[in-house]
Amino acid sequence: MIVAPDSFGGTLSATAAAEAIAEGWRRTAPDDELVLLPLADGGTGFVDVLHAALGGDWHPLVVTGPFGDPVDARWLRIGDTAYLESAAACGLHLVPRDRRDPATARTVTTRGVGELVADAVADGVEEVVIGLGGSATTDGGAGMLAALGAVPVDDAGVPLSPGGAALAGAARLDGVPALGGVRLVAAADVDNPLLGPHGAAAVFGPQKGADADAVAELDAALARFADVLAVLGRDVRDEPGAGAAGGLGAALLACGASRVSGAGLVRELVGLDTALDRAGIAITGEGSFDWQSLRGKLITAVARAAADRGVPCLVLAGQVSVGKREAASVGVDAAYGVADDAGGVVASMADPAGTLAALAERVAARWSR
Repeated sequence: MIVAPDSFGGTLSATAAAEAIAEGWRRTAPDDELVLLPLADGGTGFVDVLHAALGGDWHPLVVTGPFGDPVDARWLRIGDTAYLESAAACGLHLVPRDRRDPATARTVTTRGVGELVADAVADGVEEVVIGLGGSATTDGGAGMLAALGAVPVDDAGVPLSPGGAALAGAARLDGVPALGGVRLVAAADVDNPLLGPHGAAAVFGPQKGADADAVAELDAALARFADVLAVLGRDVRDEPGAGAAGGLGAALLACGASRVSGAGLVRELVGLDTALDRAGIAITGEGSFDWQSLRGKLITAVARAAADRGVPCLVLAGQVSVGKREAASVGVDAAYGVADDAGGVVASMADPAGTLAALAERVAARWSR
């Protein structure tokens, strides 16, 4: 049996979630052979998962955080490829819950992501893969571009203030991104476009603190910035993945990045398909199994790979809001929520590992072979 979850939001890493599921399962079925394969889809934990599976050399770096203050981050070098995740520099976990408000949603920056990319370029890599997901930002990648030497400015040539709201005054880019011919790959956890009802502001803004007014303001500002990005030679506003990480995907695509599924990339690099060839059951999960999970996130990748092999796929998630029919459409045989099992979200969050293990213990009673 393969245990291959993503991280559970800010409560459990993918590794901790896999261990909790295995612990609970073994209470019921101690003789079952479990293979733990923690995964990621481009968001938080993306680089840690790759390092655990493939090794490589860490490059620690102090970068600009979402509020402009320094934060500790790192990127991973494997051969001539650098792997980094946007969440390390501008992740939602770096923004306390009491600061997730409309003002913050308008002003946080991706500058630290650009600093990570610049450090990798200076180290002589040939390719930089950026995991997109779990960001606190909605600045369209403007901060990243500024760190790389392409500074967004207004009509008077004055550099814009950090954050997405300032993009309403964007007139052009002063300079070009200093990438030294390095190939860019955007490993996105979603396929959302930049603008509109399925775009970066509308879909992801509320979880970052944006209210209805802030969402409308940010969407309009991103539309203005899309015109500026087109000067780089590629109009990306409608491309899948442009809305990832608060529009950071759009800036990367405009710089010539190729887009891949973050979940699909991890699936390939860590050998998920080979592991599933020998599995009787696949278990995956994440913090919330919702409609966004069906738009290219990890659960979908695991479930479809399992379905291709006729392997049942179970989802153990913090919360489940996907209906049985929708879950079945991507290959999920059954989904179970920790919150439902523990008697509510508050109870489940009090001991995330313990309540997840308890759920796995009960699910094993039904599914163990």
